[in-house]
Amino acid sequence: MDKLSAFPITQRWKPKNSDILQLFGCPTPNGMKPMIALEELGIDYEYHHIDISKDETFTPEFESLNPNGKIPAIIDPDGPDGEPIGMFESNAILIYLADKKNALIPQNIRERLECTSWLFFQAAHIGPFMGNLGYFYKYAGREIEDPRPVERFAKESERLLNVLEKRLDGREWIMGDQYTIADISMAGWIGGVISWYEAGPIVGWDKLSAVPAWLERNQQRPAMQRLRERAAG
Repeated sequence: MDKLSAFPITQRWKPKNSDILQLFGCPTPNGMKPMIALEELGIDYEYHHIDISKDETFTPEFESLNPNGKIPAIIDPDGPDGEPIGMFESNAILIYLADKKNALIPQNIRERLECTSWLFFQAAHIGPFMGNLGYFYKYAGREIEDPRPVERFAKESERLLNVLEKRLDGREWIMGDQYTIADISMAGWIGGVISWYEAGPIVGWDKLSAVPAWLERNQQRPAMQRLRERAAG
């Protein structure tokens, strides 16, 4: 019996190779996180595109893996005990993958906890505020005449960028010399604010120096090049 057959999601999105990690997602800021980590770590994986425009995350098959109906989610046939494991929530997946290879996260306990704090900073602040900024500035929220939603989320996004600007002053990466899952967790969101939402003018992007340089370093990493080639091919 296929060792992934116990996961109902595989009945709709069938693995071609059930011996490698299965990734269910799409290229959103959260969806890109495990893709980047998997490329960085050199873990073989099979990608299943989930069409969020068609609400495929809210199907019974997908919700069997993530009850919250959000991408990304994974099934690793080689879990911690050698048995398959399913996971959801992008930052939880990042921690799992980093621990699997003992990479992309500090091994010193104090530095590890500091890195984890920055992951929660992204999950609690960067993602929600910048996501809402995109909605109200570029998407359906633009139909709302009240300017206060855009003003609120732009102001807070600018503040968060300045928090990161101070952190990166004199540092190559969020944790210093080591590129970690903290960087992975934020790069897609911040890049999206500038390139996809085109919100740079309202979040003070031209006043920053450390953050734009850090974002460029993220985008130039070989793993990102491989993902661009994968998308193009």
